[in-house]
Amino acid sequence: MRTKKVSPVDNSQLFTVPDGWKEPAFTKEDNPKGLLEESSFATLFPKYREAYLKECWPLVQKALGDSHIKATLDLIEGSITVCTTKKTFDPYAVVRARDFIKLLARSVPFEQAVRILEDDMACDITKIGTLVRTRERFVKRRQRLIGPKGSTLKALELLTNCYIMVQGNTVSALGPFNGLKEVRKVVLDTMKNIHPIYNIKTLMIKRELSKDPELRLQSWEKFLPNFRHKNLTKRKEPKKKTTKKEYTPFPPQQPESQIDKELATGEFFLRESVKKRKKMEEIKVKQAEALTKRQEERNRAFIPPKEKPVMKKTNKAPSEAKIDIEAIKAKVRKAKTKKLGAPSVNPVPQTTPAYDKKKKNKG
Repeated sequence: MRTKKVSPVDNSQLFTVPDGWKEPAFTKEDNPKGLLEESSFATLFPKYREAYLKECWPLVQKALGDSHIKATLDLIEGSITVCTTKKTFDPYAVVRARDFIKLLARSVPFEQAVRILEDDMACDITKIGTLVRTRERFVKRRQRLIGPKGSTLKALELLTNCYIMVQGNTVSALGPFNGLKEVRKVVLDTMKNIHPIYNIKTLMIKRELSKDPELRLQSWEKFLPNFRHKNLTKRKEPKKKTTKKEYTPFPPQQPESQIDKELATGEFFLRESVKKRKKMEEIKVKQAEALTKRQEERNRAFIPPKEKPVMKKTNKAPSEAKIDIEAIKAKVRKAKTKKLGAPSVNPVPQTTPAYDKKKKNKG
């Protein structure tokens, strides 16, 4: 017997899935005899979904009819039931039908919910109603997950390739398995008061790193940001701090009574007349002190206030500045020559006008 030599296979090829590979679809040839037992699932839906389910029910029956699944809508009880038939050959089709009716009951539109019947699709419904104690805080964190005008939810859908529907106390997600895992983590972190923008930033970095074939088999921890939760709110301290006294097993000493005080001073043994006289003297002393205080307060209004001494202002000429006498004399001379008409060095000869000569000739 000759044995064929088997060529060694690289270990990296065993763990990686080739690009573009898809699992073959499950056909009737794989299970020609069908199922032995009938399986069924039922779910309830709220009253406000009744009108929508009535409109799209023919489309629901048509979509489930391709997999030979029977669906019934009970408007009296408010429930949807799906069950297998004799023609059903795919055993997992009824599980997909169960998820399909669950999504319809959680306000997911038919156009998105019907995608669950595909092979590479899955769904996840996260209950968030019991994760936060107070209702106001729950509403704020749920709105934080949606974001302004749904921007945060849209960014999460683009990064995870999932459809996300936030309705009431649940979050429904529909998409591939890897995306559903990330969506669930973001939703739970948001309910734990961790802003979704941190997880979105991490997903964006992972998306860029996955495009590089060299980094696929390496650890990404050094590239991912490490966000730490900081509690910035400080506890308010009281204005008056009380310090605890040291513990002693003995009780505190009792305060002295009035009789004890009188015994210590000797007043207890005095007569009643002497006690009354002493009390009257004390009262008179107190009255005299009060009278003097009152008289002092009245006399304060008649005491003139102290006047401040008037200080005369003296304008002293600055001694430091020196006067230039020669410059002043030169200015005075120049002013006299201009104003008083002093004779100039080269006098100009004066000429008599023509009309003056005529007057002289006539005279």
